[in-house]
Amino acid sequence: MTSPWEPKQYLRFRDERAQPFYDLLDLVRPIPGGHVIDLGCGPGELTKVLHARTHASATLGIDSSSTMLAESNKLNGPGLSFSYGDIATYRSLKGFDLVFSNAALQWLPDHATLFPRVAGLVRPGGQLAVQMPTNNDHPSHAIAHEIAGEEPFRTALDGYLREWPVMPPEWYAELLDRLGFEEQHVRLQVYAHHLASREEVIEWVKGTLLTDYKKRMDAPTYEAYLAAYRERLMSRLDAREPYFYAFKRVLIWGRKEPK
Repeated sequence: MTSPWEPKQYLRFRDERAQPFYDLLDLVRPIPGGHVIDLGCGPGELTKVLHARTHASATLGIDSSSTMLAESNKLNGPGLSFSYGDIATYRSLKGFDLVFSNAALQWLPDHATLFPRVAGLVRPGGQLAVQMPTNNDHPSHAIAHEIAGEEPFRTALDGYLREWPVMPPEWYAELLDRLGFEEQHVRLQVYAHHLASREEVIEWVKGTLLTDYKKRMDAPTYEAYLAAYRERLMSRLDAREPYFYAFKRVLIWGRKEPK
């Protein structure tokens, strides 16, 4: 199946999407000579920054999107590589000094199972750094699910509705403590985006959330879905320009207890 991820669409708001990455990276301590994995590396530009800033000897970016990997593989270089990998099933016997994931783990369900497995990739004394959107209650996201639950889209999707797995920040803090992370920093942050107009919210969501519905519909049905989404969303958003798009994210960092 062709990947629904379109790097150009995703990177349309390059600076806005990059800021949470840099905020997360600011929490990470350098690991000269260490080994890093970036889970859900996307087009790879930020993975390259991650590799340089941590002073790692080897950084591996994995992603399950062929279109994203086509871009990231252009950046292969000394100590930096990219490969196909499904976060849901990824395993490694060697472990990493830093397990990093920026805006990817929200796509996977059951965080009570997922996070202990991801944390298991961290070596003793190593670090875990994760950033995830948690904006599912905003009309830009809520209306996407409303429309998906209505006909004819409900039938086209075979009843599928995207569930939101991201838990409250304190849930992750408690989990890190149970998993043996002796230091941690967990916070909820609201990012203030000034978009040219409310119509740009649609372009934002087309690059992320809506890909989950797009890949499950044929092209004419998806275009009809998008038209219905646009009509309802525009009726609920303030028409002022620029449009203020408040976007919540949770940032998670922890350092595992050394042996």
